[in-house]
Amino acid sequence: MTGVASLFDLTGRTAVVTGAGSGLGRSIAEALVGAGAYVVLADVSADRLAKVAAELGSDRVETAELDVRDTAAVDSVVDGIVARRDALDVVFANAGIGRGASPGVPEGSLDTFSMDEWDTLVDVDLLGVLRTVRAAARHMKPRRRGSIVLTASTAGLRADPLVPYSYVVAKAGVVNLTRQAALDLARWGVRVNAIAPGPFHTNIGGEGPADPAVEARWNSMVPLGRMGEPAEIQGLALLLASDAGSFMTGGVHTVDGGAMLQAPALGEGGATAI
Repeated sequence: MTGVASLFDLTGRTAVVTGAGSGLGRSIAEALVGAGAYVVLADVSADRLAKVAAELGSDRVETAELDVRDTAAVDSVVDGIVARRDALDVVFANAGIGRGASPGVPEGSLDTFSMDEWDTLVDVDLLGVLRTVRAAARHMKPRRRGSIVLTASTAGLRADPLVPYSYVVAKAGVVNLTRQAALDLARWGVRVNAIAPGPFHTNIGGEGPADPAVEARWNSMVPLGRMGEPAEIQGLALLLASDAGSFMTGGVHTVDGGAMLQAPALGEGGATAI
């Protein structure tokens, strides 16, 4: 392969994608496989992993059942990949959940939201990302190369009345974790970036809102007039994972149909984060 296409070629590289059993993680994994990478699909659901692996139909795919809330399990999975492959080139810390009500309904307000739901979401969406990034850094630093990509959200870049406190705060943490890790790891040649999706049709939002009124409300937040589809994350994912993005680190890159160009609509609504 020559020319521009070679910049995106991942042949011979080993990648890990957490939350690969559905949604954006599945789409990212598909793109990496298509670019030639050996991809480890990691997810808390063995059934989802088996389904995605079968759909991808590649001998360059393996699966790892993983709960990113478990530090020892994250370390074990990453250590095992390096032991088998003697490589770790790309890691997408993507696993995340949506849980809890938005401030637009009484049970989602600051003084009423569930602390149990807060703890669960932050443990996955922020601490799970941190655990994954730490495990990746431990192996990439000695090799003085690698790309780590975190899944943030436009909800982590501003207040958003349609998503829970826990999600906004967790994703804001991911944004600054990206920047701090990029500054830290740059001296070892390890790049760290984040993708900040806007509204997408994914499992975290129930495969897209079933209620036409809710769908219309999300669409109204996007200048392009619609929610995103998982495949629309693939181009940016490949850019950040490959040599095409070799001079990119510390960036938080939105894929949002222009949603950050305007303020989200106010009003009542109990939507969870997507």
